[in-house]
Amino acid sequence: MVGAGRLGRALTDALIGADYSVSGPHGRGFDGSGADVVLLCVPDAEIASAATATTPGPLVGHCSGATGLEPLSPHQAFSLHPLMTVTPAGASFNGVAAAVDGTSPDAIESATEIAQGLGMIPIQIRSEDRPLYHAAASVASNFLVTLEVTAERLATGAGLERRHLVPLVKATVDNWAAQGAAALTGPVARRDDVTVERQRAAIQERAAEALPLFDALVEATRAL
Repeated sequence: MVGAGRLGRALTDALIGADYSVSGPHGRGFDGSGADVVLLCVPDAEIASAATATTPGPLVGHCSGATGLEPLSPHQAFSLHPLMTVTPAGASFNGVAAAVDGTSPDAIESATEIAQGLGMIPIQIRSEDRPLYHAAASVASNFLVTLEVTAERLATGAGLERRHLVPLVKATVDNWAAQGAAALTGPVARRDDVTVERQRAAIQERAAEALPLFDALVEATRAL
């Protein structure tokens, strides 16, 4: 394992827990000596240099969601990206989808076996589809945090705390998981434009920096 960031540490722990023999996580200059597989958990811009430092022989993989296999050339290569957010506390990968790909059937098989060994569900995502795949992941996870932090700031102005919003957010995610777009509720879904305008006026008065995001979300929700 090369890369001691959040994902590198979390995958190292998970692999050891699944009875793999793991060396590392090492720094980016590690040459892969003694390894059958070298897994690069480094920033996207550092994948090529980390791959270059690896002595030819081992199968070389990366954990980027948006990057294809080209930066790993000329190694026999694969990619394995867990569709899961990883915090400093780590992550559980069991039941999580994993985007895999490889430069050969053997490489794809190896990526698939590693994913399954960690309890993940491997899905082959081609290089040309990876930016779109990663955009979906960013919207689903990163942008959700941005959205909820905005909601928290608005709620604070009305005397609420984050914890008061949490049951609503969890129920909404559960409903979306079960029903998709049919889970949508609220004034836009009811075509209650009067209430939407009252909301907009309050935001304009009390938290004007959030107004462009509110307007964009109202427009997207109306279209939905």
